[in-house]
Amino acid sequence: MKRQFINLGIALFGFLGFSQNQVNPAQIQEDLNDLLGYYSTRYVYYADKQVDMDCIREKYSAMIPSLQNRSDVILFFEYVLNEFYDSHISLSTNLRESYRLWSPIFIELKNGKAIIKNVWQTQLANLEQDILGAEIASFNGVSFDQTIDDFPSLCNDKNSDEVLKWIANKVVAGKYSEPRVLGLKLKDGRQVQFDMDALRFKEDSGLVTTEIKAGIAIVRLNNSLGNNQLISEFDRVLDGLMDTKGLILDLRNTNTGGNTYVAKGIMSRFIDRELPYQKHEYTEMYDNQPAIVRSWYELVRPRGKQYTKPVVVLVGRWTGSMGEGMAVGFDAMKRAPVVGTEMKRLAGSDFDFTFKHQDFRFKIILEKLYHVNGTLREEYVPEHYVKQSTLDKDETLEKGIELIRKVTD
Repeated sequence: MKRQFINLGIALFGFLGFSQNQVNPAQIQEDLNDLLGYYSTRYVYYADKQVDMDCIREKYSAMIPSLQNRSDVILFFEYVLNEFYDSHISLSTNLRESYRLWSPIFIELKNGKAIIKNVWQTQLANLEQDILGAEIASFNGVSFDQTIDDFPSLCNDKNSDEVLKWIANKVVAGKYSEPRVLGLKLKDGRQVQFDMDALRFKEDSGLVTTEIKAGIAIVRLNNSLGNNQLISEFDRVLDGLMDTKGLILDLRNTNTGGNTYVAKGIMSRFIDRELPYQKHEYTEMYDNQPAIVRSWYELVRPRGKQYTKPVVVLVGRWTGSMGEGMAVGFDAMKRAPVVGTEMKRLAGSDFDFTFKHQDFRFKIILEKLYHVNGTLREEYVPEHYVKQSTLDKDETLEKGIELIRKVTD
């Protein structure tokens, strides 16, 4: 794939037109300088990234005179953040012309081809065609290689496998304002058009969904780890499951993450003593003094009546952020084996920062998070790895049930 530079001033912002909200170029430049300053000194993954800060500063500064309204400014800073190819950072606002943060399929690149490796099977209501393993040949009628070349970044190294995979998944996530029609070459050689916008998501009924199969409780968190009310609701549900012979905690629908208060509230019902569930690493630097690394283990303390039967945790590509923290926590505390694929791999812990002159915020990752064994959370792979090979059955759930039965039957 050939790297192409795009005249973003024309290609990206010119179509938005004028509005009553004119911008101040000097203020935009100041905010850009501040953002890049924060990222070069505070972003904990900066040294690990292939980021050309000089290129970003030069090329985006040159675009500022072409920005004409607030929408232009929002897109401008979105594309600046894209240069860091990190799915855990974003602005606090978006537009119809913004790229989505995720999609219900996950792409791997193999031998220069974009291949569908995972599909959010458990959350899609009308997925009738098996697209696993299909090659994405085109996107909205344009060759997929070309869409990556045309992705609106100026300084990304598009010869990097890591960068290319991130961009490929960003392209498939698509813009809110545009269709997402994939030209696919299926594993059997057939070529089909696949409209991602025709997919329907299952409607979640409550914060938690529970069913019992052959005496095994299956408890699914419905993307609710950011809702503090989940703790009391989970308590109510778990108190009614004490007589089951095992429990499967399904974290495959925790796509938007959550908070540690809720996560620890849930984990605390499964342990009989205080235990570490993850490690934090944070770099402090004040008054122009040397950088000092702080690190510590975060603990979970038992709470309420304990569920003492066998537990299995299910994860997948849409287990995100705090869901990932819970998974490594159960593993670290040796309370439950983890079953599934790689998770969403949202790296570190994000913090909000404010611009001087804008009414929206931006995120920076200030902490690295680790399994207590020293593995970065985003690099964690379940002990019981289940390669998604079919959409006809839930292979991860079947493996979880098998593990429970091995110790209970």
